[in-house]
Amino acid sequence: MQRLEAQKTPAPDTPAAMGKSWREQFNLLRWFSLASFFIIAAVAVGLGYISTRFVVTESVERDALLTAQFVQAIGAAEIRHAGITPARTMGEMLDPRQDNNFPDVDPGAHAAARAEFLDHVEHLPDVLLATVYALDRTVIWSTNPELIGVKFEDDDELDESFEMKVAVSSSYHKIDDEKPEQQLLREPKYLFIENYIPMFNADKSKVIAMVEIYKEPADLVDRIDRGFASIWAATCFGGAAIFLALFWIVRRAAKLLQSQQQQLISNETFVALGEMSSAVAHSLRNPLATIRSSAELAQEIASPGAQRNIGDIISQVDRMSRWVRELLVSLRPMNDDGEAVDLVMAVEDTFGAFDALIKRSGVEVRFSPQNCAPVVSQKVLLTQILNSLFANALEAMPKGGVLSVEFESPQPDRVRLTVSDTGKGMSAQQQLLVFKPFFTTKQGGLGVGLALVKRIMERFEGSVVLTSREQEGTRVSLNFKVASGGEYGTQHSAGRG
Repeated sequence: MQRLEAQKTPAPDTPAAMGKSWREQFNLLRWFSLASFFIIAAVAVGLGYISTRFVVTESVERDALLTAQFVQAIGAAEIRHAGITPARTMGEMLDPRQDNNFPDVDPGAHAAARAEFLDHVEHLPDVLLATVYALDRTVIWSTNPELIGVKFEDDDELDESFEMKVAVSSSYHKIDDEKPEQQLLREPKYLFIENYIPMFNADKSKVIAMVEIYKEPADLVDRIDRGFASIWAATCFGGAAIFLALFWIVRRAAKLLQSQQQQLISNETFVALGEMSSAVAHSLRNPLATIRSSAELAQEIASPGAQRNIGDIISQVDRMSRWVRELLVSLRPMNDDGEAVDLVMAVEDTFGAFDALIKRSGVEVRFSPQNCAPVVSQKVLLTQILNSLFANALEAMPKGGVLSVEFESPQPDRVRLTVSDTGKGMSAQQQLLVFKPFFTTKQGGLGVGLALVKRIMERFEGSVVLTSREQEGTRVSLNFKVASGGEYGTQHSAGRG
């Protein structure tokens, strides 16, 4: 009554109680999914961005290096082609204002070499603008005539290239209004690159001139776009694969954890109930024995009418004693050490124990002994299993029926024992609860028999399956593990003990 009253009492509607309920309902899978999704997405986006920027930077630098080497090689080739002394370089030939400073160079060859070089520069692939700067930062030649003669003094990249004697490159997506030298002949569609290419004197100790080339590398842009697509596709696929894999693992773990929690709750409940039941059972054994002894003595001297009533008392005492024995067996800790047990002999011994009840009930037995491999169990526990199944089958057929026992070997390492009856059977709802402790369909039953059967079978790596139809009967299949190779010691028969 106290339990029922506690269930009817409404839970306190307080913030503390609500907070506690929220904490108890923590959903590991949901929170992990959200957290891992955002973390993986952030990492994937970060890696994708870094990878794409690396591709762009490396591609631009590579293109700038090749362009600088090509332009410098063209200058050296034109010097050789014009027959100019190797003591002179194309950098010295570019400034028309310095033509009179080289008396050792033929003026015609000088002009021809410069014209050929500038023509090559002008017709380089993908060129948007080409400009040549003198040492004083004055434009001495350009594909845009408006820039010739203009002096640029505040160009950091131009100054860096002059001072560091290295090629300097920059990439742009839009024309920079703050850089007056970016007067391109046409508007670029995509990315364009600015290259500063130094031209040296003979011993490369000084930068004499600077070639500036703006180009839109269409092929490079196409390659970068394909690289972008591949990187982001791989990043998205990899991130999705990692997320799904982790989600599957955590989902399995969450289900396992939930199952273990339910099992733990069930075990705790069973242990608590077992402790109470064990105490009650032990307390009842002696009084029941005393009552039965007294009833037997009274029956000897009682009148015929009283003897019938005393017989009912003895019958009820025996039924309660059987309850006590079942409780004690079901609550007793089980030893995990299995034995090789002769299953056929165990069944024959059980038939012998129930022979009188079988004859009294008018039940037909269908059993053909056959050779069967020893199975893993314990003789005492196997006897308990068979006794429970036979008792249930006979109680389901009070007015007669057929009790069948069959052996099968569905797998080389398995033996199946099937006990079936033609009794009243069970409903679908009853079959769902039949292996729960203390659930019973029998009048005056305790409900530990099948629960104990399942527990014992699973303890020795076996299983039990029950199928039933109302008014047609029940079929219980026990799947045993075969004892092989002497692993389980000496074979034992499972006689009644």
